[in-house]
Amino acid sequence: MSGHDTDGTSGGDTQKDPRRIVHVDMDAFYAQIEQRDFPDQYGGRPIAVGGNPPRGVVQTASYEARPYGVHSAQPAVEADRKCPDLIFVSPRMDVYQEESKRIRKILRRYTDLVEPLSLDEAYLDVTEPKKGLPSGTLIARRLRDEIYEETGLTASAGVGPGKFVAKVASDQDKPDGLTVIRPDEQMKFIAQLSIEEFHGIGPVTAEKMRGMGIQTGADLQAIAERKLVHHFGKRGRHFKKLAEGTDDRPVQPDRDRKSVGAERTFSEDIAETGKMLERLSPIAERVAQRLRKAKRKGRTVTLKLKSHDHQVSTRQTTVERPLRAKDELMIMTERLLQRPHPPKEPVRLLGISVSSLTEGEEAGGQLEFDFRP
Repeated sequence: MSGHDTDGTSGGDTQKDPRRIVHVDMDAFYAQIEQRDFPDQYGGRPIAVGGNPPRGVVQTASYEARPYGVHSAQPAVEADRKCPDLIFVSPRMDVYQEESKRIRKILRRYTDLVEPLSLDEAYLDVTEPKKGLPSGTLIARRLRDEIYEETGLTASAGVGPGKFVAKVASDQDKPDGLTVIRPDEQMKFIAQLSIEEFHGIGPVTAEKMRGMGIQTGADLQAIAERKLVHHFGKRGRHFKKLAEGTDDRPVQPDRDRKSVGAERTFSEDIAETGKMLERLSPIAERVAQRLRKAKRKGRTVTLKLKSHDHQVSTRQTTVERPLRAKDELMIMTERLLQRPHPPKEPVRLLGISVSSLTEGEEAGGQLEFDFRP
């Protein structure tokens, strides 16, 4: 198993008893599983796990597809246009969930402080590991090796003194990479980050910051906290703390990962798809508000329908990039409503829920899909 190791040591303490946090992130998890299980069909080829054109949505794209601009949460018709040789693969969520359980068992060999963020990523606090030396670097290497040996899947990992640095580090050298940021290196590492890489800074906040001349972590380090609080409220204080390397958020193994949702029962049955979408719009707004209040985003969107004869059905999709905004929810909900076909019976109840929750500080209702290659 090949890997790329940056700053591969966990020494160099600049503070008393620094934590050692590891963020493990599986590489194109769903797509990688399909390529492993069906190498003759998909091995080394551009594939997209998700629904087919014209109404489908890409959940995960293999790394062979990404240079063409194919990415998660993208309409399948757009992905197909960008990559004519793209192969669409129907998701097998039961398989992905079982693989996720296997991987978590591997993670828990080294620490009980494992905080899953979704099926394919988790934080670990290995400051006091169950076995081996208390070295984030060595443990991250072993975890990646053991995951590959036992599942045939590659993972990228980041190591740092806090969650924010570890998570950003894990994305620096994907796929199959390892990046370690020592405590005495984190200020320099944070300084060179673009503001879009900061936890909680989405497109809306980033645009406002750039208008203030804030483009990098170094700019956040230099600006006065009171100015950030003036423009962004309490989130400004959060951004300043991250820029200064102050991130003492604990790894929470008992983290609440329940869904956030809303539903409504109607006095009259609804038969037309267009009217269903009209009624779903305020429900999506309510879910978005609840997610903002909980400071969460989610990757799985579920549409609930109860027919006039009280039969309940659900339609579900999972995307790689967490979402929260109403516009995002409506895009997913409309596609679920149409796929595989519009409801054949009138409905008396509609509901939307979001699960596979992760942290997300960015407020606002604007569309926040990342359409970069």
